[in-house]
Amino acid sequence: MSPPAVTDRALYALAEQVGRTLRAAGARLVTAESCTAGWIAKALTDVPGSSRWVECGYVTYSDAAKMRDLGVAASTLKAHGAVSEAVVRAMAQGALRVSGAELAVAVSGIAGPDGGTPEKPVGTVWFAVAARWRHEPLSGVQRFAGDRDAVRRRTVAHALQQVLAVLGDAGASTP
Repeated sequence: MSPPAVTDRALYALAEQVGRTLRAAGARLVTAESCTAGWIAKALTDVPGSSRWVECGYVTYSDAAKMRDLGVAASTLKAHGAVSEAVVRAMAQGALRVSGAELAVAVSGIAGPDGGTPEKPVGTVWFAVAARWRHEPLSGVQRFAGDRDAVRRRTVAHALQQVLAVLGDAGASTP
């Protein structure tokens, strides 16, 4: 049995919660997206007033864009591949550096229906959330079941949940 679908309503509710939490922390967020192609930024900016807490978003679908726009090293991409912890961490840290935001979320994955390998099957997505007040980004991998749309929706939802986790961990130490 597959997990329930992530609805537009659920994404909106998560984005609202992220917005409230960012506003309370006095922080702004930047997105660095590959497999979601801007869907995280779209979900966030669907919420009225999001200009108060969304700085900007980078869609870095190609390796060239990851290097050019976010400063991901070619050697990192070559050694680990675009769908890797090292790359999403570099994407998040690069997005912080170039945007001036206080918090960055980055995703890179294989949404399908093709492109998977035995080591990185379709549905594999790496996440990273970097914050100016944290020494290291929070990062992790998920493997989502379903078609391309389901993988991407679950990716957006998980990314927003990870932002909330970092903001919750920060408590009073946020800017």
